Amino acid sequence: MLRTLDLRGQSLTPAELLAAVPRATAARSEALATAARLVDDIAERGETALREQAEQFDGVTGHDIRVPAEHLAEALDSLDPVVRDALERAIARVRAASAVQVPPPTTTTLAPGALVHQRWQPVRRVGVYVPGGKAVYPSSVVMNVVPAQAAGVEQIALASPPQRAEDGRVHPVILAAAKLLGVTEVYAMGGAGAIGAFTYGAASLGLDPVDVVTGPGNNFVAAAKRAVAGRVGTDSEAGATEILIVADDTADPRLVAADLISQAEHDEQASAVLVTSSAELADAVQAEIGALAAQTLHAARIEVALTGPQSAIVLVDDLDAAVDFSNAYAPEHLELHLADPVPHRFVHAGAVFVGPYSPVSLGDYLAGSNHVLPTGGQARYAAGLSASTFLRPQQVIEYDRDALAEVSDAIVALATAEVLPAHGEAVRARFTA
Repeated sequence: MLRTLDLRGQSLTPAELLAAVPRATAARSEALATAARLVDDIAERGETALREQAEQFDGVTGHDIRVPAEHLAEALDSLDPVVRDALERAIARVRAASAVQVPPPTTTTLAPGALVHQRWQPVRRVGVYVPGGKAVYPSSVVMNVVPAQAAGVEQIALASPPQRAEDGRVHPVILAAAKLLGVTEVYAMGGAGAIGAFTYGAASLGLDPVDVVTGPGNNFVAAAKRAVAGRVGTDSEAGATEILIVADDTADPRLVAADLISQAEHDEQASAVLVTSSAELADAVQAEIGALAAQTLHAARIEVALTGPQSAIVLVDDLDAAVDFSNAYAPEHLELHLADPVPHRFVHAGAVFVGPYSPVSLGDYLAGSNHVLPTGGQARYAAGLSASTFLRPQQVIEYDRDALAEVSDAIVALATAEVLPAHGEAVRARFTA
Protein backbone atom coordinates (compact mmCIF):
# COMPACT_ATOMS: atom_id res chain seq x y z
CA MET A 1 0.00 0.00 0.00
CA LEU A 2 2.80 2.44 0.85
CA ARG A 3 5.15 3.42 -1.96
CA THR A 4 8.82 2.64 -1.36
CA LEU A 5 11.46 5.28 -1.95
CA ASP A 6 15.02 3.95 -2.12
CA LEU A 7 17.55 6.61 -1.15
CA ARG A 8 20.39 4.20 -0.47
CA GLY A 9 23.72 5.13 -1.99
CA GLN A 10 22.70 8.76 -2.46
CA SER A 11 24.06 11.87 -0.77
CA LEU A 12 21.19 14.35 -0.69
CA THR A 13 20.89 17.88 0.66
CA PRO A 14 18.22 18.72 3.25
CA ALA A 15 16.16 20.35 0.49
CA GLU A 16 16.38 17.22 -1.66
CA LEU A 17 15.45 15.00 1.27
CA LEU A 18 12.43 17.19 2.02
CA ALA A 19 11.31 17.10 -1.61
CA ALA A 20 11.41 13.31 -1.60
CA VAL A 21 8.23 13.06 0.50
CA PRO A 22 6.23 16.25 -0.11
CA ARG A 23 3.46 17.57 2.08
CA ALA A 24 0.08 18.46 0.62
CA THR A 25 1.12 22.06 -0.04
CA ALA A 26 -1.30 22.64 -2.90
CA ALA A 27 -4.27 21.93 -0.67
CA ARG A 28 -2.91 24.29 1.97
CA SER A 29 -2.36 27.07 -0.56
CA GLU A 30 -5.88 26.74 -1.90
CA ALA A 31 -7.25 26.71 1.63
CA LEU A 32 -5.66 30.07 2.47
CA ALA A 33 -7.70 32.02 -0.08
CA THR A 34 -10.93 30.36 1.03
CA ALA A 35 -10.17 30.76 4.73
CA ALA A 36 -9.31 34.45 4.34
CA ARG A 37 -12.63 35.05 2.59
CA LEU A 38 -14.57 33.26 5.32
CA VAL A 39 -12.75 35.15 8.07
CA ASP A 40 -13.38 38.50 6.37
CA ASP A 41 -17.07 37.63 6.07
CA ILE A 42 -17.26 37.02 9.83
CA ALA A 43 -15.49 40.32 10.50
CA GLU A 44 -18.06 42.19 8.39
CA ARG A 45 -21.32 40.37 9.20
CA GLY A 46 -20.76 38.53 12.48
CA GLU A 47 -23.51 36.13 13.53
CA THR A 48 -25.29 36.31 10.16
CA ALA A 49 -22.17 35.02 8.40
CA LEU A 50 -21.66 32.36 11.06
CA ARG A 51 -25.15 31.01 10.49
CA GLU A 52 -24.71 30.99 6.71
CA GLN A 53 -21.42 29.13 7.03
CA ALA A 54 -22.99 26.62 9.45
CA GLU A 55 -25.70 25.89 6.91
CA GLN A 56 -23.19 25.58 4.05
CA PHE A 57 -20.52 23.48 5.76
CA ASP A 58 -22.31 21.73 8.64
CA GLY A 59 -25.85 21.39 7.30
CA VAL A 60 -27.25 23.09 10.40
CA THR A 61 -29.74 25.95 10.79
CA GLY A 62 -31.49 27.65 13.69
CA HIS A 63 -29.13 26.27 16.32
CA ASP A 64 -27.86 27.91 19.50
CA ILE A 65 -24.46 29.26 18.54
CA ARG A 66 -23.70 30.20 22.12
CA VAL A 67 -24.19 26.97 24.02
CA PRO A 68 -26.67 27.26 26.91
CA ALA A 69 -25.39 26.21 30.33
CA GLU A 70 -27.96 23.41 30.54
CA HIS A 71 -26.47 21.75 27.44
CA LEU A 72 -23.12 21.51 29.21
CA ALA A 73 -24.70 20.08 32.35
CA GLU A 74 -26.76 17.56 30.38
CA ALA A 75 -23.70 16.41 28.47
CA LEU A 76 -21.70 15.75 31.61
CA ASP A 77 -24.59 13.99 33.32
CA SER A 78 -24.97 11.62 30.35
CA LEU A 79 -21.25 10.99 29.83
CA ASP A 80 -20.17 7.35 29.93
CA PRO A 81 -18.47 6.86 33.33
CA VAL A 82 -15.57 5.04 31.66
CA VAL A 83 -14.97 7.98 29.32
CA ARG A 84 -15.29 10.41 32.22
CA ASP A 85 -12.68 8.50 34.20
CA ALA A 86 -10.33 8.51 31.20
CA LEU A 87 -10.80 12.26 30.71
CA GLU A 88 -10.19 12.95 34.40
CA ARG A 89 -6.98 10.92 34.28
CA ALA A 90 -5.84 12.79 31.17
CA ILE A 91 -6.65 16.13 32.79
CA ALA A 92 -4.60 15.26 35.87
CA ARG A 93 -1.59 14.17 33.83
CA VAL A 94 -1.61 17.12 31.45
CA ARG A 95 -2.12 19.50 34.37
CA ALA A 96 0.93 18.09 36.15
CA ALA A 97 3.09 18.35 33.03
CA SER A 98 1.81 21.85 32.20
CA ALA A 99 2.42 23.26 35.68
CA VAL A 100 6.20 22.90 35.33
CA GLN A 101 6.11 24.87 32.05
CA VAL A 102 5.45 28.14 33.89
CA PRO A 103 8.81 29.73 34.71
CA PRO A 104 9.20 31.38 38.12
CA PRO A 105 9.80 35.13 38.26
CA THR A 106 13.47 36.08 38.54
CA THR A 107 15.44 39.18 39.43
CA THR A 108 18.91 40.00 38.09
CA THR A 109 21.01 42.45 40.10
CA LEU A 110 23.45 44.09 37.68
CA ALA A 111 24.87 46.51 40.25
CA PRO A 112 23.72 47.90 43.59
CA GLY A 113 20.30 49.45 42.92
CA ALA A 114 20.21 48.16 39.31
CA LEU A 115 17.52 45.51 38.99
CA VAL A 116 15.86 43.77 36.06
CA HIS A 117 12.90 41.59 36.97
CA GLN A 118 11.68 38.89 34.58
CA ARG A 119 8.06 37.85 34.93
CA TRP A 120 5.72 35.77 32.81
CA GLN A 121 2.31 37.33 32.27
CA PRO A 122 -0.61 35.29 30.95
CA VAL A 123 -2.75 36.68 28.19
CA ARG A 124 -6.20 37.73 29.40
CA ARG A 125 -8.50 35.90 26.98
CA VAL A 126 -8.07 32.78 24.83
CA GLY A 127 -10.16 31.13 22.13
CA VAL A 128 -9.78 27.36 21.91
CA TYR A 129 -10.83 25.53 18.75
CA VAL A 130 -11.75 21.83 18.92
CA PRO A 131 -12.37 20.01 15.63
CA GLY A 132 -15.49 17.98 15.07
CA GLY A 133 -15.54 16.83 11.47
CA LYS A 134 -14.28 13.34 10.66
CA ALA A 135 -13.75 12.58 14.34
CA VAL A 136 -14.61 13.92 17.78
CA TYR A 137 -11.77 15.20 19.96
CA PRO A 138 -12.58 15.67 23.65
CA SER A 139 -8.86 15.07 24.19
CA SER A 140 -8.19 18.33 22.35
CA VAL A 141 -10.36 20.14 24.89
CA VAL A 142 -8.00 18.88 27.57
CA MET A 143 -4.83 19.63 25.60
CA ASN A 144 -5.82 23.25 24.94
CA VAL A 145 -7.67 24.26 28.09
CA VAL A 146 -5.39 22.77 30.74
CA PRO A 147 -2.19 24.60 29.65
CA ALA A 148 -4.13 27.87 29.45
CA GLN A 149 -5.41 27.33 32.97
CA ALA A 150 -1.90 26.44 34.15
CA ALA A 151 -0.65 29.70 32.67
CA GLY A 152 -3.28 31.67 34.59
CA VAL A 153 -5.52 32.75 31.71
CA GLU A 154 -8.64 34.43 33.11
CA GLN A 155 -11.10 33.82 30.27
CA ILE A 156 -11.28 30.74 28.05
CA ALA A 157 -13.84 30.46 25.26
CA LEU A 158 -14.24 27.23 23.31
CA ALA A 159 -15.64 26.57 19.85
CA SER A 160 -16.46 23.33 18.05
CA PRO A 161 -18.61 22.68 14.97
CA PRO A 162 -22.36 22.17 15.34
CA GLN A 163 -23.32 18.57 14.63
CA ARG A 164 -26.21 17.79 12.31
CA ALA A 165 -26.75 14.48 14.14
CA GLU A 166 -27.08 16.40 17.42
CA ASP A 167 -29.64 18.96 16.15
CA GLY A 168 -26.96 21.62 15.81
CA ARG A 169 -25.40 21.11 19.21
CA VAL A 170 -21.71 20.65 19.81
CA HIS A 171 -20.89 16.98 20.24
CA PRO A 172 -21.90 16.02 23.80
CA VAL A 173 -18.55 14.47 24.71
CA ILE A 174 -16.81 17.75 23.85
CA LEU A 175 -19.36 19.62 25.94
CA ALA A 176 -18.82 17.21 28.81
CA ALA A 177 -15.05 17.71 28.66
CA ALA A 178 -15.54 21.47 28.73
CA LYS A 179 -17.83 21.17 31.75
CA LEU A 180 -15.29 18.97 33.55
CA LEU A 181 -12.71 21.72 33.09
CA GLY A 182 -15.01 24.52 34.19
CA VAL A 183 -15.28 26.15 30.75
CA THR A 184 -18.67 27.83 30.53
CA GLU A 185 -18.28 29.97 27.38
CA VAL A 186 -18.79 27.55 24.50
CA TYR A 187 -19.86 28.19 20.90
CA ALA A 188 -21.24 25.88 18.24
CA MET A 189 -19.20 27.15 15.31
CA GLY A 190 -16.57 25.51 13.19
CA GLY A 191 -13.79 25.86 10.68
CA ALA A 192 -12.29 29.13 9.49
CA GLY A 193 -15.43 30.98 10.62
CA ALA A 194 -14.77 30.05 14.24
CA ILE A 195 -11.24 31.43 14.01
CA GLY A 196 -12.65 34.63 12.51
CA ALA A 197 -15.26 34.94 15.26
CA PHE A 198 -12.63 34.54 17.97
CA THR A 199 -10.52 37.19 16.26
CA TYR A 200 -13.17 39.84 15.58
CA GLY A 201 -15.87 38.91 18.06
CA ALA A 202 -19.62 38.72 17.49
CA ALA A 203 -21.49 41.28 19.58
CA SER A 204 -24.92 39.71 19.12
CA LEU A 205 -23.60 36.50 20.71
CA GLY A 206 -21.77 38.23 23.53
CA LEU A 207 -18.52 36.95 22.03
CA ASP A 208 -15.63 39.32 22.69
CA PRO A 209 -12.42 39.13 20.65
CA VAL A 210 -9.67 36.99 22.15
CA ASP A 211 -5.95 37.62 22.51
CA VAL A 212 -4.76 34.16 21.42
CA VAL A 213 -6.38 31.43 19.30
CA THR A 214 -5.24 27.82 19.65
CA GLY A 215 -6.30 24.36 18.63
CA PRO A 216 -5.86 21.81 15.86
CA GLY A 217 -7.96 21.50 12.74
CA ASN A 218 -7.97 20.86 9.03
CA ASN A 219 -6.18 22.91 6.38
CA PHE A 220 -8.87 25.60 6.48
CA VAL A 221 -8.45 26.09 10.22
CA ALA A 222 -4.68 26.25 9.83
CA ALA A 223 -5.03 28.72 6.95
CA ALA A 224 -7.46 30.86 8.95
CA LYS A 225 -4.85 31.18 11.70
CA ARG A 226 -2.41 32.44 9.10
CA ALA A 227 -5.02 34.92 7.87
CA VAL A 228 -5.55 36.43 11.33
CA ALA A 229 -1.92 36.30 12.51
CA GLY A 230 -0.85 39.73 13.66
CA ARG A 231 -4.30 40.66 14.87
CA VAL A 232 -4.34 37.86 17.44
CA GLY A 233 -1.70 35.45 18.65
CA THR A 234 -1.89 31.91 17.34
CA ASP A 235 -0.23 28.63 18.10
CA SER A 236 1.55 26.76 15.32
CA GLU A 237 -0.57 25.73 12.36
CA ALA A 238 -1.67 22.27 13.39
CA GLY A 239 -2.86 21.00 10.02
CA ALA A 240 -3.18 17.44 8.71
CA THR A 241 -1.42 15.03 11.03
CA GLU A 242 1.86 13.29 10.27
CA ILE A 243 3.99 10.52 11.72
CA LEU A 244 7.56 9.59 10.87
CA ILE A 245 8.91 6.33 12.27
CA VAL A 246 12.63 5.60 12.26
CA ALA A 247 13.19 1.89 12.76
CA ASP A 248 15.92 -0.70 12.43
CA ASP A 249 15.85 -4.48 12.08
CA THR A 250 15.04 -4.90 15.79
CA ALA A 251 11.64 -3.23 15.37
CA ASP A 252 8.38 -5.17 15.50
CA PRO A 253 6.79 -4.70 12.04
CA ARG A 254 3.30 -5.23 13.46
CA LEU A 255 3.70 -2.32 15.88
CA VAL A 256 5.23 -0.08 13.22
CA ALA A 257 2.33 -0.84 10.85
CA ALA A 258 -0.24 -0.26 13.59
CA ASP A 259 1.23 3.15 14.39
CA LEU A 260 1.36 4.24 10.74
CA ILE A 261 -2.28 3.19 10.34
CA SER A 262 -3.32 4.98 13.53
CA GLN A 263 -2.25 8.34 12.15
CA ALA A 264 -3.59 7.68 8.65
CA GLU A 265 -6.96 7.17 10.35
CA HIS A 266 -7.26 10.89 11.04
CA ASP A 267 -7.55 12.26 7.53
CA GLU A 268 -6.99 11.47 3.86
CA GLN A 269 -4.20 14.07 3.85
CA ALA A 270 -2.39 12.51 6.82
CA SER A 271 1.27 11.70 6.26
CA ALA A 272 2.67 8.33 7.33
CA VAL A 273 6.38 7.78 6.71
CA LEU A 274 8.72 4.94 7.71
CA VAL A 275 12.47 5.49 7.44
CA THR A 276 14.63 2.39 7.78
CA SER A 277 17.88 0.84 6.65
CA SER A 278 16.31 -2.63 6.74
CA ALA A 279 14.69 -3.78 3.50
CA GLU A 280 13.42 -6.84 5.38
CA LEU A 281 11.59 -4.65 7.89
CA ALA A 282 10.15 -2.55 5.06
CA ASP A 283 8.72 -5.65 3.39
CA ALA A 284 7.35 -6.96 6.68
CA VAL A 285 5.67 -3.62 7.46
CA GLN A 286 4.07 -3.57 4.02
CA ALA A 287 2.65 -7.03 4.66
CA GLU A 288 1.34 -6.05 8.09
CA ILE A 289 -0.31 -2.91 6.71
CA GLY A 290 -2.04 -4.99 4.08
CA ALA A 291 -3.39 -7.30 6.76
CA LEU A 292 -4.35 -4.65 9.33
CA ALA A 293 -5.60 -1.64 7.35
CA ALA A 294 -8.53 -3.37 5.71
CA GLN A 295 -9.88 -4.45 9.10
CA THR A 296 -10.20 -0.95 10.55
CA LEU A 297 -13.34 1.16 10.73
CA HIS A 298 -11.89 3.88 8.50
CA ALA A 299 -10.23 1.60 5.96
CA ALA A 300 -11.15 3.77 2.96
CA ARG A 301 -9.73 6.92 4.55
CA ILE A 302 -6.57 5.08 5.58
CA GLU A 303 -6.03 3.74 2.08
CA VAL A 304 -6.21 7.23 0.60
CA ALA A 305 -3.73 8.59 3.14
CA LEU A 306 -1.26 5.73 2.81
CA THR A 307 -1.29 5.69 -1.00
CA GLY A 308 -0.93 9.46 -1.30
CA PRO A 309 2.37 11.15 -2.23
CA GLN A 310 2.75 12.39 1.36
CA SER A 311 3.26 8.82 2.67
CA ALA A 312 6.10 6.40 1.96
CA ILE A 313 8.61 3.86 3.16
CA VAL A 314 12.04 5.41 2.77
CA LEU A 315 15.07 3.12 2.55
CA VAL A 316 18.33 4.68 3.72
CA ASP A 317 21.89 3.41 4.18
CA ASP A 318 22.23 3.72 7.94
CA LEU A 319 21.17 5.51 11.11
CA ASP A 320 23.09 8.67 10.15
CA ALA A 321 21.06 8.92 6.97
CA ALA A 322 17.85 8.30 8.90
CA VAL A 323 18.72 11.12 11.31
CA ASP A 324 19.41 13.45 8.38
CA PHE A 325 16.11 12.60 6.74
CA SER A 326 14.11 13.04 9.94
CA ASN A 327 15.70 16.38 10.80
CA ALA A 328 15.05 17.66 7.27
CA TYR A 329 11.44 16.47 7.37
CA ALA A 330 10.78 17.81 10.91
CA PRO A 331 7.72 15.64 11.63
CA GLU A 332 4.86 16.43 13.95
CA HIS A 333 5.23 13.00 15.59
CA LEU A 334 8.52 11.09 15.56
CA GLU A 335 8.70 7.49 16.77
CA LEU A 336 12.05 5.77 17.35
CA HIS A 337 12.00 1.97 17.10
CA LEU A 338 15.75 1.47 17.39
CA ALA A 339 18.10 -0.74 19.38
CA ASP A 340 19.93 2.47 20.37
CA PRO A 341 17.36 5.30 20.06
CA VAL A 342 19.80 8.27 20.46
CA PRO A 343 16.87 10.73 20.77
CA HIS A 344 19.29 13.65 21.26
CA ARG A 345 20.27 13.43 17.60
CA PHE A 346 16.70 13.94 16.38
CA VAL A 347 16.43 17.68 16.96
CA HIS A 348 13.50 18.66 14.71
CA ALA A 349 10.22 17.09 15.80
CA GLY A 350 7.03 18.24 17.47
CA ALA A 351 7.23 15.35 19.94
CA VAL A 352 9.54 12.34 20.12
CA PHE A 353 8.25 8.90 21.19
CA VAL A 354 11.04 6.55 22.25
CA GLY A 355 10.70 2.79 22.17
CA PRO A 356 7.96 0.26 21.35
CA TYR A 357 5.88 1.17 24.41
CA SER A 358 5.63 4.89 23.62
CA PRO A 359 3.25 5.06 20.64
CA VAL A 360 1.80 8.32 19.36
CA SER A 361 -1.58 7.14 20.65
CA LEU A 362 -0.17 7.44 24.16
CA GLY A 363 0.70 11.08 23.49
CA ASP A 364 -2.72 11.69 21.99
CA TYR A 365 -4.41 10.89 25.27
CA LEU A 366 -2.60 9.98 28.47
CA ALA A 367 1.16 10.54 28.27
CA GLY A 368 0.81 13.90 30.00
CA SER A 369 2.45 15.62 27.03
CA ASN A 370 0.43 17.86 24.69
CA HIS A 371 -0.86 16.54 21.39
CA VAL A 372 -1.30 19.92 19.68
CA LEU A 373 1.93 19.97 17.70
CA PRO A 374 3.44 21.78 14.69
CA THR A 375 2.90 20.15 11.30
CA GLY A 376 4.19 20.76 7.80
CA GLY A 377 7.83 21.06 8.85
CA GLN A 378 7.18 23.83 11.36
CA ALA A 379 8.88 21.74 14.04
CA ARG A 380 12.14 23.21 12.73
CA TYR A 381 11.23 26.50 14.46
CA ALA A 382 7.93 26.10 16.32
CA ALA A 383 6.94 24.29 19.50
CA GLY A 384 3.89 22.31 20.47
CA LEU A 385 1.17 23.80 22.60
CA SER A 386 2.14 24.37 26.23
CA ALA A 387 1.60 26.82 29.05
CA SER A 388 4.20 29.05 27.38
CA THR A 389 1.81 29.52 24.44
CA PHE A 390 -0.32 31.65 26.74
CA LEU A 391 2.50 33.49 28.52
CA ARG A 392 4.42 36.65 27.63
CA PRO A 393 7.85 37.23 29.13
CA GLN A 394 7.88 40.76 30.51
CA GLN A 395 10.83 42.73 31.88
CA VAL A 396 10.45 45.20 34.74
CA ILE A 397 13.36 47.63 35.06
CA GLU A 398 14.08 49.23 38.43
CA TYR A 399 17.15 51.48 38.91
CA ASP A 400 17.83 53.91 41.72
CA ARG A 401 19.65 57.26 41.35
CA ASP A 402 23.14 55.92 41.96
CA ALA A 403 22.67 52.98 39.62
CA LEU A 404 21.51 55.27 36.80
CA ALA A 405 24.35 57.70 37.48
CA GLU A 406 26.86 54.89 37.05
CA VAL A 407 25.77 54.26 33.44
CA SER A 408 24.63 57.76 32.46
CA ASP A 409 27.80 58.66 30.55
CA ALA A 410 27.59 55.45 28.55
CA ILE A 411 23.93 56.12 27.72
CA VAL A 412 24.79 59.63 26.51
CA ALA A 413 27.66 58.25 24.42
CA LEU A 414 25.44 55.72 22.68
CA ALA A 415 22.61 58.23 22.20
CA THR A 416 25.09 60.66 20.60
CA ALA A 417 26.44 57.91 18.33
CA GLU A 418 22.90 57.19 17.16
CA VAL A 419 22.17 60.92 16.70
CA LEU A 420 19.39 60.78 19.25
CA PRO A 421 20.52 63.54 21.65
CA ALA A 422 17.18 63.78 23.46
CA HIS A 423 17.73 60.26 24.74
CA GLY A 424 20.88 61.38 26.50
CA GLU A 425 19.27 64.61 27.68
CA ALA A 426 16.45 62.61 29.32
CA VAL A 427 19.11 60.96 31.49
CA ARG A 428 21.06 64.17 32.15
CA ALA A 429 17.86 65.88 33.28
CA ARG A 430 17.75 63.64 36.32
CA PHE A 431 21.06 65.00 37.57
CA THR A 432 20.63 68.75 36.91
CA ALA A 433 18.68 71.24 38.94
